[in-house]
Amino acid sequence: MYEELIARITRAVDASEKWAENGWAVSFGPRGEVVSNLKSAEALGRTISFRREAVNYWKQVRLTGQDAAASGRKALRALEAGDEPAALDALYFCRYIEAPFALQAKTWGPLYDGLAAKTACCC
Repeated sequence: MYEELIARITRAVDASEKWAENGWAVSFGPRGEVVSNLKSAEALGRTISFRREAVNYWKQVRLTGQDAAASGRKALRALEAGDEPAALDALYFCRYIEAPFALQAKTWGPLYDGLAAKTACCC
């Protein structure tokens, strides 16, 4: 019954866990140099003035992605149990967790919004 939604959530969980690895363009330092993921941030020379800022940013992305993925797994378990309201709550929390990076990550907001709209139309 929820096969398509389960597949979408599973992809979102996988994407969240790889946010820091796959990354996106973020500018750091006085020259606005782009550092696109955690690996690139950690590869910056120790004397680069913004290295610590870039590494901290991407580590926060990694932690946030892991938290969102954990809540996504809760949504999966809820759907497998047939508990759509609990799944919607878990997806809402994913969206909340993603908020600081939502413009870049675009993972949970669209998923939650789509499900919430579908649920609102059917009640």
